[in-house]
Amino acid sequence: MWVRMRFDIGWSDIAYGISATGRPLDRRRLEWEIRHYWTQPEQMFPCLSVRTGFDLFWSVVGLPAGSEVLMTALTIPDMPRIVAHHGLTPVPVDVEPGTMAPRLEMLEKALSPRTRAMVVAHLFGVIVPMDPIIEFARRHGLLVLEDCAQGFICRGYEGHPESDLVMFSFGPIKTATALGGAVMRVRDPHVLRQMQERHSQYPPQPRRAYLKRLLKYATLKAACSRPICDVVIATCRMAEWDHDQMISNAARGFPGPGFFQRIRHQPPDPLLAMLVRRLWNYDESRLQERIDRGNYLVRLLPPDLERPGNRAQTHSYWVFPILTEEPAAVIAALARAGFDATSRSSLRLVPTPENRPELHPALSQALLDRVVFLPFGLEIPPRALRRMAEVLAGLNNRLTRQPLEQMLPPAPEPMHV
Repeated sequence: MWVRMRFDIGWSDIAYGISATGRPLDRRRLEWEIRHYWTQPEQMFPCLSVRTGFDLFWSVVGLPAGSEVLMTALTIPDMPRIVAHHGLTPVPVDVEPGTMAPRLEMLEKALSPRTRAMVVAHLFGVIVPMDPIIEFARRHGLLVLEDCAQGFICRGYEGHPESDLVMFSFGPIKTATALGGAVMRVRDPHVLRQMQERHSQYPPQPRRAYLKRLLKYATLKAACSRPICDVVIATCRMAEWDHDQMISNAARGFPGPGFFQRIRHQPPDPLLAMLVRRLWNYDESRLQERIDRGNYLVRLLPPDLERPGNRAQTHSYWVFPILTEEPAAVIAALARAGFDATSRSSLRLVPTPENRPELHPALSQALLDRVVFLPFGLEIPPRALRRMAEVLAGLNNRLTRQPLEQMLPPAPEPMHV
């Protein structure tokens, strides 16, 4: 079975991280090295996770209670959760599936006198063109935040220079993963200083927590090798366990209770050391090879197959999603051919405010209902990609060929009070 889960980290990196948990480290030097990887080191700020930096930002900027934050309608649930925790109202903005960009007409529609900020997520490896969004924000006096957790392409993109906060994640399934950690780029030096001061009051996460994390993902990395994975999946089937759910649960960042208590920690020194190693030593040819593989698979697939991001100008293929009218049937057919596809995703819809049903993100909902993620990574040889494309070609009538925009009924009209 060609499994979909992969970890962009080598065994030597994991061994380095384990050794780092047992020796003294110069924290100040490590933070300096992380900041100076980027072209604007004076704006950079390493922390435990994107959630940590996102929470810190709202704590510092202090928007009035009830202020609205426009958000890319597809995101991980913790992001609108954090916004709401700070007394703000998250408002979804539907995406254009071909570019994964927030639709400008929906931005205008979602705008209200209470709107103060917007959060744009770069999803699936697509980099959203930010110039039109920055222009919109400039006209309306809004803060702009970029979530680049799924869009890290090394020094190829560091966020729009006028964005107020840009967030990069190095969690377990991310490009150049350090199995944790994040780096924020904060444009306003006063906001950055306040975030750093508040962050310095957080307790450091214990080293043993990072050691436990390293051992956990070393085990998962081994289990995702093809021979072992076949045994694991066969065992799950015999025991009637859902291996798909097990894989999804393994990738969750902060499961369980006490969410805000757990994100409000400083990263342990060994995690910072791993971040330094991964940033400065990462082989960027791996990223280019992944992009080349993605373009190769695109050429193998039917040209009119609808794929999220199929009209994007910049796509690094962090994952490879397609759209289908019958996700379960497509997943089952691929599984019979030895390919571990899934429709499960950590993404959810940003909740629609009850008094504004016309803002329901119908395109984003349709995308979630139809998406299937293909197994895709450097370990899958071209011959296997060709075989997967052949299986999909045999499912021709179950694949989405028509743009989602043409398949949905008109949105309801705004309520007039």
